[in-house]
Amino acid sequence: MGSGLSSLLLMCSSTTPVPVAPPESSLGDLPESVVGSILVHLNPQEICRLASLNRAFRHASSAEFVWESKLPNNYGWLLLTVFDNNKLSSSNLSKKEIYAKLSAPNSIDGGTKKVWLDKATGKACALISSSGLAITGIDDRRYWSWISTEESRFRSVAYLQQIWWFEVDGEVEFPFPCGTYTLYFRLQLGRSGRQFGRRVCNSDHVHGWDIKPVKFQLSTSDGQKAISQCYLTNLGKWNLYQAGDFVVEDSRVPMKIKFSMTQIDCTHTKGGLCVDSVLISPK
Repeated sequence: MGSGLSSLLLMCSSTTPVPVAPPESSLGDLPESVVGSILVHLNPQEICRLASLNRAFRHASSAEFVWESKLPNNYGWLLLTVFDNNKLSSSNLSKKEIYAKLSAPNSIDGGTKKVWLDKATGKACALISSSGLAITGIDDRRYWSWISTEESRFRSVAYLQQIWWFEVDGEVEFPFPCGTYTLYFRLQLGRSGRQFGRRVCNSDHVHGWDIKPVKFQLSTSDGQKAISQCYLTNLGKWNLYQAGDFVVEDSRVPMKIKFSMTQIDCTHTKGGLCVDSVLISPK
């Protein structure tokens, strides 16, 4: 036993180095440039989630080249158009700050329109309120009225009680990033409200939309045109009715889009329709 103890003490006092296993590599060992090259291929939501992993991911998630890859080529024009402020230029902001500002819904044209970048595609979306549209007879209370509602982003919609000649026109001019876009009218048959805490729909004035279809049209400043028509259905639900598609090939030139919705067959009246907005979104 004495000799065994002596051997143990001799081993402990030995100056011979004991082999140590090398530390295992981790995500934190990746250079920020490599991490950034990975983040470029992810969407903004994924980038923000990965920023909490470690210091390398946190720093790389704010890199200029990462967020510039998420911005459209004409983001400088978008800033000037949306904010209309020469002091707010791309030189004063990081690319991440520019993306954050443009991806949030921003009001333009006196609050009648909202625009933002679609987070999935980086292309622009636009929403035109009913108050920003030219509606035949809108000032005549015998036919139309304005209704306050939380079901609209603009907090109010135009409600048609009854009319013979139905026509809604509008236009928007905006430097849309290159791509294909679809234009929709957001409509509802019936007047929604709340009763005893529940959503209800009043359909007293709904009539005439099953007799003849509604015609939707759009045209662009570079000569594109689209026409579609359909009957209005789905009482008590908000629906997006597609007017057509258009393509933006040059993002340096603002695209002007004119659009309309008509049902001008005067052999019958129509009514009970809520007009909320017109939506333009990437296809």
